[in-house]
Amino acid sequence: MQKAIIYLLYKIGSNIPRSAAIATVLLVVFVLLRSSIWFDVAYYNFVDGDVDRGATTVATDQFGDSFSRVEYLDQGWSAADSLWFYNVTQGSDLLPYDFFVALEQENSTTPFIDAENMNGYRYLPQKATRANPDALPVGMVADTYDGDKYMGFTCAACHSSQVNYNGVGIRIDGGPAAADMDRFMGDLEASLSRTLADDAKRERFVSALLSAGSYRSETAVVEDLNTYILQLGSCNFFNESHVDGTAVPYGYARLDAFGRIYNRVLEHVLDPAALRAAVDGVLSPDEADAMLGSLPDVLSAEDRKGIIQKLMSLEDEADLRQLRDIVFNSPNAPVSYPFLWDIPQHDYVQWNGIGGNAGVGPIGRNAGEVIGVFGTLDWVEKPGWSFASVVTGHGFESKHVSFTSSVDVQNLRKIEDRLWSLTSPSWAEAAQRELLPSLDTARMARGAELYTEHCEACHAVIDSRDPDRRIVARMDRLGVAGTDRRMANNSVQYDGFSGILRNQYVTLDAGSLLLQAEAPVAALLTKATQSVVATPDPDKWFFTRFADWALTLAKAFASNEIKPSLKAGSYTPDTPVRPLNSLLAYKGRPLNGIWATAPYLHNGSVPTLYDLLLPATARENDPDDMAYRPQTFMVGSRELDVEKVGFKHGVSEYDGFLFDTTTPSNSNGGHDYGTRMLTPDERMDLVEFLKSL
Repeated sequence: MQKAIIYLLYKIGSNIPRSAAIATVLLVVFVLLRSSIWFDVAYYNFVDGDVDRGATTVATDQFGDSFSRVEYLDQGWSAADSLWFYNVTQGSDLLPYDFFVALEQENSTTPFIDAENMNGYRYLPQKATRANPDALPVGMVADTYDGDKYMGFTCAACHSSQVNYNGVGIRIDGGPAAADMDRFMGDLEASLSRTLADDAKRERFVSALLSAGSYRSETAVVEDLNTYILQLGSCNFFNESHVDGTAVPYGYARLDAFGRIYNRVLEHVLDPAALRAAVDGVLSPDEADAMLGSLPDVLSAEDRKGIIQKLMSLEDEADLRQLRDIVFNSPNAPVSYPFLWDIPQHDYVQWNGIGGNAGVGPIGRNAGEVIGVFGTLDWVEKPGWSFASVVTGHGFESKHVSFTSSVDVQNLRKIEDRLWSLTSPSWAEAAQRELLPSLDTARMARGAELYTEHCEACHAVIDSRDPDRRIVARMDRLGVAGTDRRMANNSVQYDGFSGILRNQYVTLDAGSLLLQAEAPVAALLTKATQSVVATPDPDKWFFTRFADWALTLAKAFASNEIKPSLKAGSYTPDTPVRPLNSLLAYKGRPLNGIWATAPYLHNGSVPTLYDLLLPATARENDPDDMAYRPQTFMVGSRELDVEKVGFKHGVSEYDGFLFDTTTPSNSNGGHDYGTRMLTPDERMDLVEFLKSL
């Protein structure tokens, strides 16, 4: 495609003045280079070149984990590939960058970004490099939007991991993070609030920001402190995880990402009619009028901030919680962070197959992820029409919705491009380098036979290094999988006010759905991400804005070798009456690299592979010595159990997060598939084979 564009411009250039032709060709070459992942990685090779990929150790680990050096396995990426993945922005804007760097921990003068503190949340510590001068952990990066610099997340924060063995930390690119993002967010809010309330902390904070040159007065700093305390506070409040009043804490290695993405969409599509419908059910007419006042017909970004401030200022906590539960849905289905190798090669992704991978689907999926991790969303209704509104189905109406945002569509496409070359980590390679124990070939051979009998129907064995591999996800309905249902149920059953998207159509697999006043949030998210992707980046130079946008989408569509296809498995198909039926299922995928992805099942409810091969509950005819999956275990350590394959998890070994499988969303049931009656030796044989994948 790039050759065709250059040739076309050459033909055009032959009929215009030479200087204009040269300028046009140079502009096109510049745009093509900037759109190339090769250009970005070459830049990192040139400016950063850190052979350790920025990895560092910490002096003290809160759970007693031990690693004195960091090693990488061959996963198809160079050091420059990894560094680019860690540091590339996707448009996430959590709070001003200099705020994050200058902030102290709530109860000490130690910087919040201190490596030991970040390691405590299980974000991977990094040393300072040219691309990361402030030594932020993996996946926390600087983003610039509308002239301001922010700290935000990139994919690597949730999809990079480490396993420790014999004092060596093995970094896993694309591995599931062990992070406790929920606690991180709560502590970040608390540290900002303490900074505002504590005179000495505030003085040091203001002084640091004035010295950095990012603010000109203490008043401006304090104003933004109040703004971001409100933003973080409302985000944490709206996303409280509970089931019928019972808290559902996430702990380490889990997040209800979709639930949080859904709530971000619901917050930013609110319009006066939706707000009035929500408030009228809770407040008296006088109270509702006092809160909403004379809202304009069209809400600006500032109007939305003002509404959130009014909601959060309600004195009656019961009213506030009732309003929250009317407008938002509780993100109460935490799941393990998925691992990323083979993701581009899949036909459908996410635990319940909600993400189709054909065409520009990956960009839409990743745009939703940026929405969830605090992309700036300047969504607003405007008079007239725009090119993007026509593309997304608004047509030539008297008004349209502008989906201007900080989401960097071009970088999202580049990230997906880079993932095509990522491969799973190999235990055999680690053993050859004496990082892990050698595999038992006799056990592996016996385990391979058991795998064929019990596992391969859902978890195909693939050549993980084959560049032409394609992955068909097997989707099994909930009754077949037998695992915790809440994540899949929420994806289908959660509704919300459509607001500014009302009366728009969204295309689903079973046909087009008209978005009424209240609609499935999955459909609202689909429409929102399509619209964000169709909106050129306002933060780019005028002459490259549309060229970048058009080339990115064209390249994403043309270069994606995954085409639309039917789902495989025993799922219930979508129908016009139940257009989201197929999401009531869970995915089976190849298990290469599974040894580095504990804990197991989609909700992280089983600590080791050996435990996964045990039954969850007793049956009437079980033998007296039958073992069962643990009902409680500890999460947080990265120390690898090389026998059973998982992380150190004994409840008396360290004070991490106590995972209780008897509480809502945490069921460890299902997924026995004939392994119930295996002997202990047979289970160890099967585990040995799983290590080898």
